Amino acid sequence: MIIDCHAHLVPPPLLEEVRGRAAEFPSLRLVESGPGFGFSFAGSKPTRPVGKPLLDIAARREWMAKQGIDRQVVGGWLDMYGYELPAKEGAAWSRLINRHLVAAAEADRHFVPLGTVPLQDGAAAAEVLEEAMAAGCPGVMIGTQPKGTGGVLDDPALAPFWEAADRLKAVVFIHPVFESGDDRVHDYGMANAVGRVTDTMIAVARLLYAGHPLRYARARIVASVGGAGLPMVLGRLKRNHALDASLADPEANLRALWFDTILHDPRALRFAAEVVGAERLMLGSDMPFPIGDLAPRAIIAAAGFEGAERAAMETGTAAALFRIG
Repeated sequence: MIIDCHAHLVPPPLLEEVRGRAAEFPSLRLVESGPGFGFSFAGSKPTRPVGKPLLDIAARREWMAKQGIDRQVVGGWLDMYGYELPAKEGAAWSRLINRHLVAAAEADRHFVPLGTVPLQDGAAAAEVLEEAMAAGCPGVMIGTQPKGTGGVLDDPALAPFWEAADRLKAVVFIHPVFESGDDRVHDYGMANAVGRVTDTMIAVARLLYAGHPLRYARARIVASVGGAGLPMVLGRLKRNHALDASLADPEANLRALWFDTILHDPRALRFAAEVVGAERLMLGSDMPFPIGDLAPRAIIAAAGFEGAERAAMETGTAAALFRIG
């Protein structure tokens, strides 16, 4: 059984229900664009329209078969998480998304759903997390910026969420948001090439220095995009820690995380494995986005992983983490 630990899905029935119930969310505006639509939450900049690859389950299954992938862990689409919504609306919005992700996974057992939570409110996020896991999600995918654009994951106001994740042994898959917060990446395709990485690096580095991975050690925290360069800059993180003893140990906390393999360079994957351990890495694609790795098993082979290490990356680690039987 080969498992892709990182993909995104928008079940088509979700969009149908959103269109019919949009009036129930006063802070939501649908932004029509051709045959589809995007979203504006609480007056925020409209998202891109939902792309067909996020919706096309038949094409996804065909791709999985070609790649020899048996199960795929699917979160929603970060653009539509709606962290800008008021907390009560945000909770209702998250519940709506989660219900459809769970239904899609129940209809097609190739998929394993990761829910979303209203990260703009720690207590509400904890409540929705518990509901999502009771409904069949092994955990949630969260954005790096809990205010939509801005905010930090180590905010004390999010303690109820992290405490619930720890108590429930939930997967918390940390994923970059669309806007990295740095206008310099808006040219040359750098929002994808660099912005997603720096956004994730900053968000996760804060968690390392705050000590969250060890404080909430029963939670299963995943840092996407191959750890976002953190293994490469670990020496610098450690030097900063040596200068300020009030910071948590970044190396110990980094080693308490899990990572996908979306690095696009076998040398980088081999180095990440040397730093954090091959058993902490899991096959990932970021499907259906072009910046992802749409032949994700190739990098594992090219990096020279075989035997038990390759089996852990392609199957064992994700099966245990996401509770896939």
